[in-house]
Amino acid sequence: MSGSLPVYEGDMFGRDAVLNARATDDGIRELAPVVWLARENIAILGRHEHVAAGLMDWQSFSNRSRPWHDPNSVRPEILLTDDPPRHTEIRKVMAKVISPTRLKAWQAEFDRVAEEQVGRLMARAGETIDANVDITRPFVHKVLPDLLGMPEAGRENMSAFGHMVWATMGPMNEIFHEALVGSDPVIGWADASCTRANMSPNGLGEATYRLADEGEITQDEAKLLVMTMLAAGSDTTVVTMATAIRAFCEFPDQWRALRANPAKLRNAFDESLRWDSPSRMAGRIAAKDVKIEDYTIPAGTRCGLLFAAANRDPRKWQEPERFDIARDLRGHVGWGYGLHACVGKVMAQLEMEALFGALLRHVERFEAAGAPEWWLTTIGHGPYKLPIRFYAA
Repeated sequence: MSGSLPVYEGDMFGRDAVLNARATDDGIRELAPVVWLARENIAILGRHEHVAAGLMDWQSFSNRSRPWHDPNSVRPEILLTDDPPRHTEIRKVMAKVISPTRLKAWQAEFDRVAEEQVGRLMARAGETIDANVDITRPFVHKVLPDLLGMPEAGRENMSAFGHMVWATMGPMNEIFHEALVGSDPVIGWADASCTRANMSPNGLGEATYRLADEGEITQDEAKLLVMTMLAAGSDTTVVTMATAIRAFCEFPDQWRALRANPAKLRNAFDESLRWDSPSRMAGRIAAKDVKIEDYTIPAGTRCGLLFAAANRDPRKWQEPERFDIARDLRGHVGWGYGLHACVGKVMAQLEMEALFGALLRHVERFEAAGAPEWWLTTIGHGPYKLPIRFYAA
């Protein structure tokens, strides 16, 4: 098959490519509708039309396997490794755990934490700070484990755990192995913290275990789901909100527009997901021969669907490099798409609304104070460090 598809000989997941992920992914998208990665022996789709269609079509692009799939991985193996009917059953369970009604009850607490943290931050107005370290990470690393019902002890491991999960989604290269150095205590912390005996009675974790008591899932599946919420909901939310702050530094008119019309806040968050997605790709396996324009991907081929490149595809988006909070975002794939769309979307939106609601009240403008340092993982993407200055309203 590799002879019939345009071939990319470079290392899409090496250090240089990860540090220049936007250019790497966009270049692959423009090479052809389907590209064969010679180093990894996988087919890559990067154009919005094909990525969106592939994400909708689980019967052609199955989740039961994907590039570098390792059932013994440190990542929780559930939801993302299922197709219907089992995926549908598990997703229904998750819909009960993180229902809008259940999450809404936490909104006042999210708002309180955000106001408290941003209020303290105002003493540093005009100083150079790190948007990730000083704004987005402290907030998410407080409200998410509180929401899950995790113990306070050991939460300093959250960044290392999230990094390890996302760095090991790709090939077993240098980045992969670096992420596993000294990882045993981190894995042990995550495992223990998500055990039922260590969870508070009012969090989402205990709610998940109660559904196992009722027979809807097994106890082992309940623990995997709690760990999935921790793994999927932490660093992606941190870097997406940092990406939004980076966008407001580069496009200050958009912060002014948002302050004038806070009702656009949720659209602004979606635009940050489109403008620079926190996940570069989703892995799948072709369950049957799949025709993409003039090319055929044979059944059994492992594939990558490029979220980030699709979200910047000029065939779909006018001026894709421009950040615009008023953009019509129908069809963006920053939350995933179709069957496997992000199950924690409402949770992330509530976190964003709390934190940025406080920032809108207190911050007149942001400005860059240096170049970002990128999250060095093979699949995750975003600013891991973001030097900025802000000025009080």
